Amino acid sequence: MIDVFTLSLYLYAIAILFFVLSLRWMSEVKTSRRGNWSAATGMSIAIIATLLAYTIHQVDLLVGGVIVGAVIGTPIALKVPMTAVPQRTAMSHAFGSLAVALVGAAEYYQDKASIATNDFFTISVLCGEMILGFLTFTGSTIAFSKLQGIIPGRPFIYPGRILVSLANLGIAVALSVYLVINPSQSFVLPIIAAFALLFGFLLVMAIGGADMPTVIAILNSFAGMSAAALGFVLDNKILIVAGSLDGSSGLVLAIIMSKAMNRSFINILFGGVGAVKKTMTTAVETRTVQGYSPEDVATMLSNARSVIFAPGYGMAVSQAQHVVKELADVLQSKGIDVKYAIHPVAGRMPGHMNVLLAEANVPYDQLYEMERINPLIPGTDAVIVVGANDVTNPAARTRKDSPLYGMPVLDVDKAKTVVFIKRSTGPGFSGVDNELFYLPNTMMVFGDAKKVLTELITAVKNQ
Repeated sequence: MIDVFTLSLYLYAIAILFFVLSLRWMSEVKTSRRGNWSAATGMSIAIIATLLAYTIHQVDLLVGGVIVGAVIGTPIALKVPMTAVPQRTAMSHAFGSLAVALVGAAEYYQDKASIATNDFFTISVLCGEMILGFLTFTGSTIAFSKLQGIIPGRPFIYPGRILVSLANLGIAVALSVYLVINPSQSFVLPIIAAFALLFGFLLVMAIGGADMPTVIAILNSFAGMSAAALGFVLDNKILIVAGSLDGSSGLVLAIIMSKAMNRSFINILFGGVGAVKKTMTTAVETRTVQGYSPEDVATMLSNARSVIFAPGYGMAVSQAQHVVKELADVLQSKGIDVKYAIHPVAGRMPGHMNVLLAEANVPYDQLYEMERINPLIPGTDAVIVVGANDVTNPAARTRKDSPLYGMPVLDVDKAKTVVFIKRSTGPGFSGVDNELFYLPNTMMVFGDAKKVLTELITAVKNQ
């Protein structure tokens, strides 16, 4: 007969299989829901296996924790709008990494005597996971605050900021080395935590809003790596594997997104993108734009044969994805070819636009990534930009004084006509004004995206 511990190991193996399958299925839009359910199933099995593998000394605390978590988590899952998913993701990273760091600290104080006498590896890994955990906590909290608008999205730039940030990390690492050599010196641990917390704060404060999707992926990687390290400390195999999968997938995603922005990790973490240069801003402010009505756009679309939608955060804010789909259906009923241009960092988190459009039941084969859609734009009659600002800014290609210069963007300006739906001519989250507003082939339609698109649907039907 299989004993309880052996059963838990078998369950761990099954949970790991579900985790691997979830990553595989989440790599494609059409199987992403299956991937989400696979991950949830794997985590449920992992929790059951852990309860079987370890002796529970205080069931009341365990049950209380589950109840508190359910009371807090259920309303968040049901009520948080799609526009706030990036913020929710950032806070999940924050609390997950904080839990990892606190468990690591508790393990140290509980088993300090045994660690001090015979376990050089454990104390080394423990210091590493606590540094990663604490810096991810404050970094994710600042990312949440910037995404939520609690603090400005522009980077906090000051002379010598890189040196100050690295000095904090260096002190934390140096103190960790000291603790590894002298494991009984417990007074060092809170100091390491303090410098790690400060480093995470300074790191993300200096990063601009345009880089938040990549930063979220990087913080996800940090959280996964800290969980994997904690698995070694606790000798928990599921934590090691799950944390490694989380950390590696977050790292790969961050690399893909960095490549899509034509930038490196170092540039994103220390480049300060979003600090707008005065010379550029002054030159742009002197120009004006021409506003158009939905009826004007409908008249133009009556002669179109191909239309591309370029969604962005403005669509998410107004919850306009369903109306976009409705307009696309109306255009297709008139024989117009419709596609969707997806920029890898549009919105506030990786895959933000894919999630919103999937929610509106947009066919997967109509979604085109940037590399596929850009060559098709010059032959397109009209591109309808729905609140996508930074990722459509041609200054990224043409203006060397722009903080966005070098970042690959959707080449919407090369279409015959560009319809830009936006509340105002205000700059994007990066703080950079959009050159697209002032081009002769751009029709600016001001207003809430959902309201404008609803009026446009009516106008197109009446053509």
